[in-house]
Amino acid sequence: MNVLLQRIFAKLVRTGNLTVTGPDGVPHRFGDGSGEPVHMLIRTRRAERAITFDPTLAVPEAYMDGEMDIVEGNIFGFMRIAFQNLGNGTVDAAWSRAIEGLRVALRRFQQVNTAARAKRNVERHYDLSGDLYRLFLDSDMQYSCAYFADPEMTLEEAQTAKKAHIAAKMRLKPGQSVLDIGSGWGGLGLYLARSFEAQVLGVTLSSEQHAVATERAHQEGLDSHVHFEIRDYRDLVERFDRIVSVGMFEHVGVNHYRTFFDTVAKRLKPDGVMVLHSIGRFGPPTATSAFIRKYIFPGGYIPALSEVLPAIEKAGLMVADVEVLRLHYAETLKHWGKRFAANRDKAKAIYDERFCRMWEFYLAASEAAFRWQDLMVFQIQITHRNDTLPLTRDYIGKCEKALAMHEMAHRTAEPATKAGRKRTVGDKE
Repeated sequence: MNVLLQRIFAKLVRTGNLTVTGPDGVPHRFGDGSGEPVHMLIRTRRAERAITFDPTLAVPEAYMDGEMDIVEGNIFGFMRIAFQNLGNGTVDAAWSRAIEGLRVALRRFQQVNTAARAKRNVERHYDLSGDLYRLFLDSDMQYSCAYFADPEMTLEEAQTAKKAHIAAKMRLKPGQSVLDIGSGWGGLGLYLARSFEAQVLGVTLSSEQHAVATERAHQEGLDSHVHFEIRDYRDLVERFDRIVSVGMFEHVGVNHYRTFFDTVAKRLKPDGVMVLHSIGRFGPPTATSAFIRKYIFPGGYIPALSEVLPAIEKAGLMVADVEVLRLHYAETLKHWGKRFAANRDKAKAIYDERFCRMWEFYLAASEAAFRWQDLMVFQIQITHRNDTLPLTRDYIGKCEKALAMHEMAHRTAEPATKAGRKRTVGDKE
């Protein structure tokens, strides 16, 4: 291993138990020996050089290409050591800082998400085979942070709790109109229709997700309540009682925040409520991970709250409440990683070995970032008026309990007949 890379590892890894073997076959040990051992094997000189000068991109690329392997421990263990040590401020590689500085400077150019470009970006990730996502998501195909009200919850239970938590914050009443911006595979829209008989319009730019969501609405007999369209949020002209967006704001791009919230202001009725659920960061604004931007979410960006709140204010909207979910996404990703590992052979049959290694790195690095770096999830309630919602948060817990009972009844009841109006959660409030 070259001397420069040895110095970088020695300066970075003060705690932990890391062994790195370079192409010369000589092992080097770093850290204080605490914790589970991790052994990184760099197979080629090319990978060694790349990792030396741009580790944030070169490490995942070398792993994807098989030029770097973890021969003891796993990728998650390696990321744990890296992220826990990155917080100590000991790394002082000028070229590495320069590369990251350039990425921050260029972030606005990388996030020019026009309607056409936004659709291409979505297709890169969400138009992957639905069979892939079924290998690791819950049965409702919720591809966003779950809500672990109880740490012992299953993934399915936590995702149902997430939908209930969001629905309760929406203060939804039976029959109201709902816009779901970035409706995914339809799970939230269908949930709102079942629970409140809401009239839901879900918009997405993914053809794969649109097809699955539409078929699900038909199978559940909810066609009259839920409609999904391939449509950019900027093209909407209708007004809605409620607006919700879960896991889509990360794809808007920092250049378009004002446009996003201006659109919300126009589309939300005067007494309406919006709930925005998005990944965010505790720290100041920065650039998207080079690996994530290149291979996973092109055009994506994780905002700091300091970037989001001013855009809401400038749109003339009010922030009624902000909740930060700290480790919930780490737990969600832990479940996804286990399920993907259990179905890895099936994923390889759909794509190939390189894709599987890329996806493993993505899931493991993401979980580690939520556990040991500055990532979190925020939920923001947004209104036009300060008297739209109750004075206290008590209504949220009451609605969640009612929704839990309603969901249990839904799962055990016989298929409902078309005649007569079904009782909804909103009737109980």
